[in-house]
Amino acid sequence: MSDHLPCKDCNSKCNSVFCDLTHDEIKKISDTKRCITYSKGQTIFIENTNPVGLFCVKHGKIKLTKNQENGRDQIFRFAKDGDLLGFRSFLSNQPYAVSAVTLEESTVCYIPKESFYDTIKKSENLTGSLFSKLNDDLNFAEDRLSTISNKSLRERVAEALIIFEKTYGFLEDGKTINLLLSRDEIAQFIGTATESLIRFLSEFDKDGIIELTGKKIKILDLKKLEKTANLLD
Repeated sequence: MSDHLPCKDCNSKCNSVFCDLTHDEIKKISDTKRCITYSKGQTIFIENTNPVGLFCVKHGKIKLTKNQENGRDQIFRFAKDGDLLGFRSFLSNQPYAVSAVTLEESTVCYIPKESFYDTIKKSENLTGSLFSKLNDDLNFAEDRLSTISNKSLRERVAEALIIFEKTYGFLEDGKTINLLLSRDEIAQFIGTATESLIRFLSEFDKDGIIELTGKKIKILDLKKLEKTANLLD
């Protein structure tokens, strides 16, 4: 299903690297892009395949996963409105290191390689935004590696909930995380067994830090959650 809203009218434009493009530059991207709406659980691209263009999330929620040797998926990060997907592989002309799978119905815009490269050559703003994006992703990856290596499982579970909130925010009540994940998906992000994750979530619920209602997770005491994640000085 195609949804070709002009980039200049896209609500996600200024959450993306395209925010500071000129009218002509954004028009070139808009004229060549193709936007597709994916159902929940659909794959946008698969690891080890070669990129032929760039993907930008118009709206929706995406998980980026990698298949492990044991056959279990590891979730490396999540993408939101305005985020680029697979752009490091695209820029380096290397196969995708991960797969991109929708967590809900999502619309993603595909930008052909030639159009994007032509814009990079002419736009210092876009080049600078890409470097900033690369730096942010590197910092996130380093932080995640440090968390997995140095923090206890209890701390990692707490930090994951905070990452979910920072990525997608709260619902209108200001407490419920705006993301529905299965317990298995949360465990895949943390890098633990689902049974271990469930035990800690139940402990947090019992301690009044969070409240669990099906897949919904409400943060009742953010400061205590941050302290549990060892994020406070």
